[in-house]
Amino acid sequence: MGTFSITLPTQINSMFKDFVKRSFDIIVALAGLILLAPFFYLIALAIKRETPGPAFYRGLRIGRWGKLFHILKFRTMYEIPESYSGPKVTAHDDPRVTPLGRWLRGTKLNELPQLWNVLMGDMSLVGPRPEDPSLAKTWPAEIGKIILSVRPGITSPASVHYRDEETLLAYGLVLQKYMRELGPDKMRLDQLYVRHRSFWLDLDTILWTLLIFLPKIGSYSPPEELLFVGPVTRFIRRYVSWFTIDFLVTFVAIGFIGAIWRVFGPLNIGWSRAIISAIGFAALFSVAGVIIGVNRISWSKATFADAYDLLPAWILASGVSFFVNRFFGLFPSGLILLGCVLALCGFVSVRYRSRLVMALLAWITRFRGSTQAACERVLVVGSGRTAEHIAWVLDHPTYSNKFKVAGYIDDNLLAHGTRIYGANVIGTYKDIPQVVEDEDIGVIILADHHMEYEDYISIKNACDATSTRIYIVPDIFGSLNGLIETIPTGSYAEIDVNDNSNYRCLHCLTRYAQVNKESQREGQAAVRA
Repeated sequence: MGTFSITLPTQINSMFKDFVKRSFDIIVALAGLILLAPFFYLIALAIKRETPGPAFYRGLRIGRWGKLFHILKFRTMYEIPESYSGPKVTAHDDPRVTPLGRWLRGTKLNELPQLWNVLMGDMSLVGPRPEDPSLAKTWPAEIGKIILSVRPGITSPASVHYRDEETLLAYGLVLQKYMRELGPDKMRLDQLYVRHRSFWLDLDTILWTLLIFLPKIGSYSPPEELLFVGPVTRFIRRYVSWFTIDFLVTFVAIGFIGAIWRVFGPLNIGWSRAIISAIGFAALFSVAGVIIGVNRISWSKATFADAYDLLPAWILASGVSFFVNRFFGLFPSGLILLGCVLALCGFVSVRYRSRLVMALLAWITRFRGSTQAACERVLVVGSGRTAEHIAWVLDHPTYSNKFKVAGYIDDNLLAHGTRIYGANVIGTYKDIPQVVEDEDIGVIILADHHMEYEDYISIKNACDATSTRIYIVPDIFGSLNGLIETIPTGSYAEIDVNDNSNYRCLHCLTRYAQVNKESQREGQAAVRA
């Protein structure tokens, strides 16, 4: 049931993406064939007048899932036996290519008839270039499986990157160089395309393909990262998507405040006025955000301090909206101010939605008595930053239904009875044996790195008499501040665990944590769970 619930949405999402991609392919291919038909006729006529033979070339290629099909191109070679029996890869000085064919290959116009292959479903507009079956047999099995999992395309990131492929090859050693150098790197790029493929990536690739035909831009070679996260993807994800979300938030804010306002007095906003106002405010906020750089923040991984970066954009948009409204008299001024404040709350909420949901889940889990009863009870020794970090980790929904912090140990007498990080301070070091018994502690986490060695031994001896396990958390914060001593040379095997002076060393702490190997293995299994 769990697997089904996970895979079904993934399958539906994949089917939807395939539907969108295939629909786009059909629409563009059909429109392209109709619009380019007169141009195709002229090219075909020029080919037949230059050299005898057919206007089109039909070559065998390997497609999706290994299905063979005949690719359609304008013929660019002389109609002679050498054209079919020679190397499967063409070089810039290939004598088999006709003068007109050289021009067609240089401009990539010979590839346009493949729109028919796209319409028939053998190819897509964007995808790994279809390979000759004899060359595809040389691919490693795993790589071939990945590349052939999608339809081959007229263009691809690899095609854009190696648009001058023929100029890199010499006719005499064309196949050897292709197999040694170009082929492996093209396979690497094709695998990256399959891994990152999306509708926006396809639009980026089509855009780069069109730009290479422009004289000045055509000589520009975009960096590899721009091939996979190009202008279209960046524009949609950084600007259009957030503009749409901000517009909806603003529209809801204005509508909500308007509904409340009408309870206390007459108000006739109208849908058109509300929509125009929401669009205007969202546009102002988005433009200000772009200027300030808000769109460059990855909000799923942002800190809470990043929320302050929204304020300048919001203040600017709110100020302009307020004065424009006063000038035209569209809404009551109080409604605009309340709407702006509510919109700001919405802007922050949608950007931190994942954290708010996780906090809600953690809160719900914390008060589920049946679940908490089955949790491993944890005693945290220490109350500093490391203890705070442990509390945050154990409060995450992933661990909150497996572990519960029963309390904290702190030698500061003033801290006793106080509540820190969601639990009470319930004793000092000397109280640990009794706390372990009274609170049914299963795990002790040492987060106090100023503990004396004797205290550690007493805690360990107390735990040895029970099933309680001890884990020592490295002092990451102290390491950053250079507060922990380091060992110039040596390894764990060279450390004298009986040397009290080494206790505060990070390596020694880890060594002490290995005193009970069996408990250590059980703890690692619990953390992985």
